[in-house]
Amino acid sequence: MARRHHYKRPDKEPPELEITSFLNLMVVLVPFLLISAVFSRMVILELNLPVGAGDASKVDKPKLAIEVIVRDKGIEIGNGKSILVRFPKVDDEYDVRTLSEYLLKIKAEYVDKRDVTILLEPDIEYEDLVRIMDATRVAEVVQGDNPEPQEIELFPAISIGDAP
Repeated sequence: MARRHHYKRPDKEPPELEITSFLNLMVVLVPFLLISAVFSRMVILELNLPVGAGDASKVDKPKLAIEVIVRDKGIEIGNGKSILVRFPKVDDEYDVRTLSEYLLKIKAEYVDKRDVTILLEPDIEYEDLVRIMDATRVAEVVQGDNPEPQEIELFPAISIGDAP
């Protein structure tokens, strides 16, 4: 015998979702979150890439090339051909104060010079790079009777590359 399957059909349509209270919550919550959000300001350091050998014909060579070479054992300052001076690490830290003082002497001789190249060995910490960039960009100098140090611009146009 064949069985008859009796399916009961629903007489009503499925109920609609009640989202009015959710929309009311969103109307209040979105402006509150936008007003209370903290907008942070990012500081961007502008860097230039060193001019490659292929581009040398297009760009006039500068009279003086200042290279700050950051090595694991210390900092060296060169002129593109030879090393002028070396600053070893002091207490396992880079001597950025002496670097800044030496660059201040170079800036006194070459007032119009604005660019410097920082060459890094692999595995140099990012914090060390930023401290060295700050020391090459500006120097803090105490002048006269004023006890507060003043910032003097050194070489703000910084290029970064790999150390030889």
